[in-house]
Amino acid sequence: MKVKAERPPLVRRQPRRRGAGEVTFKPIGVVHTSASPDEIRSQKAGVESTVEIYPQFEPGLKGLDGFSHIFVLGYFHALRPEQIGPLQVKPKRLVRYGLKLDELPTVGVFALDSPTRPNAIGLSLVRLISRERNRLRVSGLDFFDGTPVLDVKPYEEGYRSEAFDVPEWHSRLRKLAGRV
Repeated sequence: MKVKAERPPLVRRQPRRRGAGEVTFKPIGVVHTSASPDEIRSQKAGVESTVEIYPQFEPGLKGLDGFSHIFVLGYFHALRPEQIGPLQVKPKRLVRYGLKLDELPTVGVFALDSPTRPNAIGLSLVRLISRERNRLRVSGLDFFDGTPVLDVKPYEEGYRSEAFDVPEWHSRLRKLAGRV
């Protein structure tokens, strides 16, 4: 499935049928960044990007000014075909912290923040540095240059969780990787 990063018409929806049908999204914008894919994969904090919202969607940005953080949803356009669809994978990002692939458990993709997904949709929480008309300057976006943007949502205090739990396998791997 390919998504064109062009200035599309509004979203087209299939007729509502309980449990059936396909959903079609049209991008509302595109990501621009000078960071290389390797820099983005390394998750270096502070990678700056610009989220260009297409002009016809600019009115939807009214009131966004003043939020310190936003969620950006995007379509992972650069995934290899084998990355779309598998339901279980190893958390391979931990290899860069010295863990060996055979030390990593196989877990479901819904238990990981991995680009490998049944639907190539990404979610990133970023700092909103500034807005100039239809351009949002952000920090911490882990999307590649040219990533089609599907939606933008403000981060609100109600989203914060003071206490949360993670599974034992997750805690053990973070400790092994020195990321506690």
